[in-house]
Amino acid sequence: MARRSCAIYAVGIICASLLFVGIGLVVAQVFSKLMHNRLKKEIVLVEGSRVFESWKTPPPPVYMEYFFFNVTNVDAFLQGAKPEVTQVGPYTYREYRYKDNVSMVDNNRMVSAYNIKSFVFLREKSVGDPAVDSITTVNIPAWAVMNKVKGSFFKTSMVSIWMNSYRSGLFTTRTVDELLWGYEDPLLARVASTNPDVEKVFGLMYKKNGTDNGEFIYHTGVENYMDYGRVETWKGQSQLTFWTSNQSNSINGSDGSAFHPLLNKNERIYVFTPDLCRSIHMEFEKDVEVKGIPAYRFTPPRSVFASKEENPANEGFCVTPKECLGTGLLKVSPCRKGAPVVASFPHFYLGDAKYVSAIEGMSPQRQHHQTFLDLNPTTGVIVRANKRAQINILLSRISGFPKTRGLNETIFPVMFLNESVVIDDASAARVNKLLLIVTLVSNFPLIIVGLGAILLVVLIILLVRARKQKKEVKPTVFTKALYATSTEEDTSYSPVSDKEKEDPQNGTYIGLSAKCDP
Repeated sequence: MARRSCAIYAVGIICASLLFVGIGLVVAQVFSKLMHNRLKKEIVLVEGSRVFESWKTPPPPVYMEYFFFNVTNVDAFLQGAKPEVTQVGPYTYREYRYKDNVSMVDNNRMVSAYNIKSFVFLREKSVGDPAVDSITTVNIPAWAVMNKVKGSFFKTSMVSIWMNSYRSGLFTTRTVDELLWGYEDPLLARVASTNPDVEKVFGLMYKKNGTDNGEFIYHTGVENYMDYGRVETWKGQSQLTFWTSNQSNSINGSDGSAFHPLLNKNERIYVFTPDLCRSIHMEFEKDVEVKGIPAYRFTPPRSVFASKEENPANEGFCVTPKECLGTGLLKVSPCRKGAPVVASFPHFYLGDAKYVSAIEGMSPQRQHHQTFLDLNPTTGVIVRANKRAQINILLSRISGFPKTRGLNETIFPVMFLNESVVIDDASAARVNKLLLIVTLVSNFPLIIVGLGAILLVVLIILLVRARKQKKEVKPTVFTKALYATSTEEDTSYSPVSDKEKEDPQNGTYIGLSAKCDP
């Protein structure tokens, strides 16, 4: 009984201690904060950190897909008919990227680097041969030159004569290779002879294979984990000069290759995109899972490319008050040497319906045309991403060019791209291992509480059993001498003689004799 009581007391003390300590640690979130602080120190862009090498040379394969819009009724369109296009693609390239000339700045507070990209064609993932397949599309060089000289009678007359002599029409037919990587345009060559700043070669990806897009200086996250990967300057500038407001010219967020750890669903993710000459923001959409890794999906909302009426903050992106386009479009001519280039999501996804209905062949679909980032909230690692953008040309009547007389103002789609990445298996295994460690360490107090709860159940069982045993035990009454060998029927108590003898010292003598029947 004594041993059982000691065991019950010991179990009770241990149980109370575990519950008290465990609940206290859960409430104080000691281990969770400890793990988060460790992540903040390890996920920084400095030599020897957990992420530095993978940031310089990302291991997951990146693919770039190009889709072109082939115009099938050029003559009818020039007479005022609705344009008809068919989508051709993808033409897929493996994109190799790494950061070059990496150097630490300001005592590891920042790091400088150049982003190098190169592309290798993948025939097995493409619909055809880009060197053979031809596309009929807008003659972008001609439209760029016409927009550049409009307003000047002398210049427009001269360019009009050149276009006729070189047979440069409003539309052209070129191979996919030429449209992407460049071809020498006769009209540009003629203009370049009088203006050295003009390139005589045009291509949508001209000089973008094996080259960089300028020096970036990033925050390393050493001082503040929220600044991890954030762009401080691009090409030596902390503010852009393309737009008409400070907010529009701000360089916000990362370049899309790194995001700070410990993300939450309520924050906005900012990405600076040199191709768009601006920063865009993304918002949480839903929880997803990629190769066993939990992730938050962030997507750009409609307000990113909304009109100034729908989102007044976008007024700064109007080139002029008269050149404010509707929702879903961004005119990027200020950073494209004045060319009438308009950016949008593919098939005018999230744009005004009028842009979709103006082109026969447009069919916006969220699944195929949405841009998104799937980020693991604990580490900030990109587990899957699709960057989708469309290049359009603004076509309209231009005084001095008779060929444009029959045109209605049209946002004409030329091509859209899909840059995609999914985390590789080796990287996914490392992330899953790290997440397991984080989960175990962060939930260690819950393990303590669980042990305490188990001991509480054991304590209750011991108390119930002890109570049952106590009720089952009955008191024992001793009615006979311990060493008696005869029964009450066999013996009786009687004096030594008929007359009791008194002994003043020892009292009465009592003798034990056999019991007889009377």
